[in-house]
Parts: sequence; structure tokens; C-alpha cells
Amino acid sequence: MEVLREKVEEEEEAEREEAAERAERTEKLERVTKSAEVSREGTILSQDELRDLEGKLMAIEIPTPADHSVISQAPVDVTKLPPSYTTNSLKEEHLLLVADNFSRQYSHLCPDRVPLFLHPLNECNVPKFVSTTLRPTLMPYPELYNWDSCAQFVSDFLTMVPLVDPLKPPTHLYSSTTVLKCQKGNCFDFSTLLCSMLIGSGYDAYCVNGYGSLDLCLMDLTREVCPLTVKAKEIVKKKEKTVPKKYSIKSPRDLTSKFEQEQEEKRIQEMKDLEQRRLKEEEDRILEAEKAKPDPLHGLRVHSWVLVLAGKREVPESFFIDPLTARSYGTKDDHFLGIESLWNHKNYWINMQDCWNCCKDLIFDLGDPVRWEYMLLGTDKPHLSLTEEDEEGLDDDDDVEDLGKEEEDKSFDMPSSWVSQIEITPEEFETRCPSGKKVVQYKKAQLEKWSPYLNNNGLVCRLTTYEDQQCTKVLEIKEWYQNREDMLELKHINKTTGLHVDYFKPGHPQALCVHSYKSMLPEMDRVMEFYKKIRVDGLVKREETPMTMTEYYEGRSDFLAYRHVNFGPRVKKLSQSSVESNPRPMVKITERFSRNPEKPADEDVAERVFLIVEERIQLRYHCRDDYITASKREFLRRMEVDSKGNKIIMTPEMCISYEVEPMEHTKKLLYQYETMNQLKNEEKLSRHQAWESELEVLEILKLREEEEEAHTLTISIYDTKRNEKSKEYREAMERVLHEEHLRQVEAQLDYLAPFLAQLPPGEKLTRWQAVRLKDECLSDFKQRLIDKANLIQARFEKETQELQKKQQWYQENQVTLTPEDENLYLSYCSQAMFRIRILEQRLNRHKELAPLKYLALEEKLYKDPRLIDFVKVFV
Repeated sequence: MEVLREKVEEEEEAEREEAAERAERTEKLERVTKSAEVSREGTILSQDELRDLEGKLMAIEIPTPADHSVISQAPVDVTKLPPSYTTNSLKEEHLLLVADNFSRQYSHLCPDRVPLFLHPLNECNVPKFVSTTLRPTLMPYPELYNWDSCAQFVSDFLTMVPLVDPLKPPTHLYSSTTVLKCQKGNCFDFSTLLCSMLIGSGYDAYCVNGYGSLDLCLMDLTREVCPLTVKAKEIVKKKEKTVPKKYSIKSPRDLTSKFEQEQEEKRIQEMKDLEQRRLKEEEDRILEAEKAKPDPLHGLRVHSWVLVLAGKREVPESFFIDPLTARSYGTKDDHFLGIESLWNHKNYWINMQDCWNCCKDLIFDLGDPVRWEYMLLGTDKPHLSLTEEDEEGLDDDDDVEDLGKEEEDKSFDMPSSWVSQIEITPEEFETRCPSGKKVVQYKKAQLEKWSPYLNNNGLVCRLTTYEDQQCTKVLEIKEWYQNREDMLELKHINKTTGLHVDYFKPGHPQALCVHSYKSMLPEMDRVMEFYKKIRVDGLVKREETPMTMTEYYEGRSDFLAYRHVNFGPRVKKLSQSSVESNPRPMVKITERFSRNPEKPADEDVAERVFLIVEERIQLRYHCRDDYITASKREFLRRMEVDSKGNKIIMTPEMCISYEVEPMEHTKKLLYQYETMNQLKNEEKLSRHQAWESELEVLEILKLREEEEEAHTLTISIYDTKRNEKSKEYREAMERVLHEEHLRQVEAQLDYLAPFLAQLPPGEKLTRWQAVRLKDECLSDFKQRLIDKANLIQARFEKETQELQKKQQWYQENQVTLTPEDENLYLSYCSQAMFRIRILEQRLNRHKELAPLKYLALEEKLYKDPRLIDFVKVFV
């Protein structure tokens, strides 16, 4: 009977489990179908459609990789990990029990929800609570202090590995230290590392376990616009309305036909409508082609991202960060379809709100226990304030005491993180991308990244924009550079127009800022912009065409602001000549000047034009504030002598002038003659400056060609691995230390060795030989001390004699000496006196130390183990 009863109970239990699984699958399917279809179509499916959808979903086969571990093939030895990786402390064991109890209660109260993601296995197959896997760390690099730079580093440094089962969270969650060593991980590994860095930087960040779209889970950005291609919105300044003057010139009457104007406006409007309709149809066609295919697992794909709440670090509004792409999204974005739970390093929260409308209606008030169920009582989030009815129910002191005791019993602090300190070496921070390179595909664009110094030309980033969706026809290319000696920062190439634009940082030898060109050949269309504060002449911009050259200036002492030069056709020469030796002939030079407040407006030139071929000079002066016209003058140049060789006298016909106030400023003929002579000199100066500008353009083009061929990179003096000078200096210092060590070793050599070498090898010392060795060693050392003193004395006497001879020479030739000779004599005396003082000090020091050195050597000889037995007998 007992066996039969047990068998019946086992069959009933199996049937109950099978029925529960069937019910759970049906409810999950209904919930998913409701969230997917209702949100998309707004209608509820029938039972037949549900069964049809269930059959389609059951027919889907999800490929499972053979290896479930992300780091199984990574070069990480788990046996060398700290003990916290392989074992759990008592507090962690207690936390796991609390988590299991919490999970059972949650499954009982919410049987239709998926199991909680609480304590996955780590790399040592030890269960660890997800909150303890977070290790808040503030990185020592200033670039990793803000959320955007942290997210970009995590996205660049790690390689994404998709989840084994896209419908379930991973069974393993590795530490951030292991993930950094392997440089790869799934979305949960990305979120854990990024959240640890953000919390360490002071952000209120949380890891989120939820559901995402197909593009978000697979890191597919082919339907996203690259952020580098988005142009900043230009702020259009409103034109200020000018107050009309009382006495202003009236505009002429409009005599055109209003009917014709209306007909023209209608025709133009019809053309605009047709163009807009065509553009809209084209846009709809492109959107239809780019529209993603319906995902059969929409709403079921598990994904992990980071939530940053407002408040800390002056974050004005809560937002999401996708760690795979480093992009930020609003909390109501359509890519995020639902949230199951979230956690930080202090607590764990479960979302109790309905996600039928994705995350658009979620309220992220973690202190609200109705919307967010927390696991531990020790949460730092403020709870909701109690109502008056709740406060009346807590008037009883006994109830308050009992409630306080229950909270004290249930309170539990989160254990500290079991993960070791997260460290990023300078080499890893500089390399960033795995193997130093990473490629990201965007919508009609491709972004390539390299680590610094990986490419010989300093290229670190390239953005290629395409015209079509298949990325076959290149539209434009942008290349970013670093550590270039020529200070090149960005190169923009437009494949459609063939225009090249180079951007430079401050520090170029020619102070270049921007260089736009289509060809590097001289005398072609180009625009050069310069840093005006670096150049002495104040040149800001230079525009060049085959027949013109225009220059813009700022901040010059002569108030020159503009120069335009027109060139004529070059005279052909029989012999081959370069551009420098055969410059283009100048036909016209136009110069404009800013207002000089120290001069009156009628004498301050605003524009002057040198008509070189016509031999005329035109002047236009600045306009006075109370006038509407300005004074003008035109000079007709003549030869200084006529055909008979007589000088031409200045005539009134050679200067044509228009004076605003002829009665105020009556210029005499002499003034006009002097002005014309001055203008002739200024014309020569302007022509010479224009010729120098041409030569400068040729020099810049030649320099740019050499820089592009060499593309030399600059290396910091603190970069000891790449800096050759620093490496040579370090090696020289090591050689000096080695030589110093050798000298110290030599100083400690055997002082009896030269004398012992005179004896036959292997012969034992006798008493007489030992005494002789001692006496010879002392006498030799004494002689060396005497020789050194004599040498110093001889040098001292030589310097003194030379100084005396120089002084005697000075006394004899003092009268005839020039100031330069006296300065040389004084300099020589100063140096000679310095050498004499040094020699005198060395001689005195030697006299003081010589007896002490002699006694020290004598004491060493008495204590020498080879002589001690023989010398003591004589002592």
C-alpha cells in the first residue's frame, strides 16, 4: 500500500508540475503577445490567432553556441584569483539565503513573472549576488570622469559577445577585472563595468535587467545615424530693425504688374509643391526600404543597460545608457521594451509596474514600494510620506515598538564587493580598442578607430559617408589625426566636388588654421586661414584663384584690412623658368583700410586702387558720420620727364578730385604732388608685398608636400617607451651609474696587489718580506701624496705668473687700450683669480688630509690579515 501510495503521489506531482509549466508558458505567451501586438496594432488577438502564433514561436529554433563561457578561451588563470573569487564569506552566504527567500516569496506572489536574476555564477563557478559584483571605482584619468567618456571607453575597449540564450539572462556574471583582461563580454558584463565606473565618479547609476529591441541587443547601428555626421544647429540671429531716419531717400515706386506677380508666385508655389511631393515619395520609399523586418522575438529579448537617475552630478533628467554603443537615450525611448529589475552596489529593486507601453509610463521613484519592491531594508532611497489615516493607525506605542523591532530584525547591510580593485593601465587606456582597431557600421556611414601611434601617419579615426544604403558610393571622408608634428588635426575630403579641407591646431610653422584646396599645384583655387594672433602681419585669410589673390587682415598698425590683386596672363619665355623666376604680372591692386580715429574722415583713406596698366591711382576716403557721400581723388601718373628730357611740373589735370566740402579743404597743387609721390612709393611696396605673398604660398605648398611625405609624429618626453631622446638619456644615466659603481669597486681593490705581484707565485710570506711590503707600500703612498702636492703647487705658481705677466702688460699698454681690450683684460683677471683660489683651496685641503690618509693606510696595513702576524712582532 505504501509503495502504491508513493507511486500515485509521484504521478500526481509530475502532473501538477507539467500543468504548471503549461500554464506558465501559456500565460507568458499571452502576456508577450498582448504587449507586442496591442502596443503595435491596438487590438487583442483571438484564440485561433494565439494558437497560430504559438505554433510559429515553437517552430523557431535558437542556435546555441557550443561554449557557454565567454572567457573560457581567454588567457585568465582562475587559480591565481584572490580567495574572494573562489569562496563566499559568512555575510555573503547569509545574503544568498536572504536572496533565495526573497525569490521564493516573489515567485509565490507573482507566479506569472520570470525568475529573478539574483546570484549568477562567477568565473570560478561560485554564486555571487549581483550587487556585490559591482565595484565602485574612480579612475585616475580625468578623461574618465564624465559619463559619456566612461561609456565610450567601455564600448571601445570591450568586444560584444551575444547572450547564449537571447530569452534568458546569462548563467554567469564575471568580475570587471576578468572582463578587462579578456576585453570581451556580454551586455551584463558591459553594464557591470560601466556602472562601477559611474558610481565611482559620483553618478546615481544602476544596472538594469530588462528587454530590448533587436538592434539594441545585437549592437546593430546600421539604421542609426552616426553622431559625427549630425551638424550642430546654427543659431540664426535676428536682424535688428533699423530706425528710419527723418530725412531718408524714398524708394522708387513699384511699377510692376501685381497680376503678373501673383501668377508668378502661383507658378513657383506649384513647382515647390511638386518638388515636396516628389521628395516625400522618395523619403517614404527609402524609409520603407530601411524599415526593419518584424522580429518574432520582439519583447522577449533580454538586455542589460545602465540607468542614471537625476540629482547627483547635476544630472537634470534621468536617462538610459546603452553600454554596447555608448549612446544615451531617454527613459521613453522605443528601444527599451520593459524592465524586470535593477540594482546598484547597495540594494536590489523589482519593477512592479506594467510595461505594456514599454518604458514610457514607468516612474523611477525607487522609494515608492508600490512601484519598486526592494530586497533589503537598508535602502538610501526616501520612502513615501504617510497619510493622515496611516499616522492615526500608528498612535499606539506598542505597535510602534513592535514595528521598530521587526525592522531591526529584518535590516541587513549589503556586503562589500568581492571584486578586486578595477585598474586600467596607461597602455590599456591609450590602446582602447582590441588590437588597436575597431570598426562600427552606421546608416550610410562607417566609423573606423585606431589607437594613437598605431598608424605611421597619426591617423586615429576615419568616418566614411556613403550616398546609398549599401555603402558602395563614397560621398565624403573625414580623418582625425593626433600627435602630428605639422599639427594636422582633421582632413575632410569631398569626393563629389574633389575639395580637400585640412584643419590644423595652433603651432604650425606657417600659423595655418584651415587649408581648402582641390589641387596642390600652385596658382589654383585655394583658401588659407591663419591664426591671426600668431602671425606678425595680422593675416587672417587668403583666397587664391588662377587670376586673383585676396587677403584679409586684422589688428594691423596701418589699419590695412583687405587686399585684392588681379593678375594678367604670364609672359611666355623661351627658356624653361619656374614660377618664382617668372611671376604673374599684376594688373590691379585694391586695398581697403579700417577707420583710423586719430585722423579726420576726409584725410583717412578707406580704399585705394592701383591701376598699374592704366597708370592711375584711385582713392576713396571714409565717410563722415553726418554725410552720405565720401571724398574721392584720382591721380594720373606721368613720366617724370617729357620726350625732350625736361621735368614735368604737376598740373591740376593730373589730379581729379571730388570734395564733400570744397570750401573747408582746399588742397594746393604742392600737396597733390607730394601725395602722388607718396602713392607711387606705396604702390611699389604693395606690389612687393603681393609678390612676397605669392612666394609664401609656394613655400607653404612645398612645406605641406614635405609634411605629407614625412608625416612625422611628436612623442612626449614623458613617453619613455617611444621617445628616443629620453631612452638615450636613460641609457646614458645607467652607463654613468655603472661607471661610478666600477670606480667604487676599483677604489676597494687590494692595495698590496702591485707589491705582492713581485714575489714568486705560491710562495709563503716570510717575516722580512712582510715588513718590506709594508714599508714599500707606505713609502709609495707617501711619494704619491708629495707628487700630488707638487703638482698642485706647480699649477698654482703657473697661474700666478701668468696673471702677473698680464697685469704687467696692462700697466704698459693701459693708455692705448680700447674698451673691448679692457673688458677682455678684466674677464681674464676674474677667471685667473678664480682658478688661483681653487688651486689654493685644493692645496690647503691636501695638506690637511694627507697625514690623515697616511695614518689610515698604516692602520689598514697593521690590520691586514696577511701581515698582521708578522707586523705585531715588530710592534
